[in-house]
Amino acid sequence: MANKKPSQERTKTRTPSFSGVVRLAIPNKGRIAEPVLELVEQSGLHLSEFGERLLICPTLDAHVEILFARPIDIPEYVAIGAADLGITGHDMVIEREADVEELLDIQTGKAKLVLAVREDSPVTTVKQLAGKKIATEFPIIARRFLAKHRIRAEIVQVGGACEATPHLGIADAIIDLSSSGTTLKTNRLRVIDEVLVTSTYLIANKDSLKEKREKIDEIHLAFESVIRARGQCYLMMNVKRECLETVRGVLPGLSGPTVMDVASSEDLVAVHAVVSEERVYSLINSLKRAGAKDILVMAIQRMIR
Repeated sequence: MANKKPSQERTKTRTPSFSGVVRLAIPNKGRIAEPVLELVEQSGLHLSEFGERLLICPTLDAHVEILFARPIDIPEYVAIGAADLGITGHDMVIEREADVEELLDIQTGKAKLVLAVREDSPVTTVKQLAGKKIATEFPIIARRFLAKHRIRAEIVQVGGACEATPHLGIADAIIDLSSSGTTLKTNRLRVIDEVLVTSTYLIANKDSLKEKREKIDEIHLAFESVIRARGQCYLMMNVKRECLETVRGVLPGLSGPTVMDVASSEDLVAVHAVVSEERVYSLINSLKRAGAKDILVMAIQRMIR
């Protein structure tokens, strides 16, 4: 019996449209590190290796690798091309004065950079801090803020525990990040002005955007789809045709429910819809009363428009 040659279709290989590597820098520690790593995993870019001392890690996509770095260093790494993409705080980008492109608001790590003084301080306005000392981990942002208000003050750069400096006599005020305000209240500090609103962003090297656009767009879409799916649920149910309009009136959705025939019944239709997770609890009983049955609630991992 003659050996069969593999068919031309099987032996044909597809040349990949992108043969390089996109390096994505993410925080190795800090308040945004865990949610960023979770986003990377949920997007499908699973880390194939992981360890506390691993600086560069491959992913299941042979064309994407992860660089673990300090959040404050990520804007600079991306700006000089050591990384093609990065995920870090908007405040870090401003502080480093990094010439990068902000592609996507990751919508985690939301906080405000605020100007605060001791609760018993007589200072109530920015102008009153002229000639005073302000402690901060963000000297560039602080100087810009003072210049905007046309006042001069001494910037005392600190590496941490900024909240303690007014009580130690090191500074008259601080410029620091605040998420909920709890830390400021605990340290008996009072906010007198808002300096900057920040969030976590996907940033890109401007040259990489031109040279590796296709792969960067793929990663961008993966992250965006995970973010869009947050807080959303997928509802599936069967509804009698006579009750369909009533159910439609009850059911909110991103672009209206999808209605399909049920193969096994002429009297039933299947209704599918994406709804806000926070509304599911109250919706279920309303849907039941409207005539829906066999209701199934499913989590959504990614949502692409």
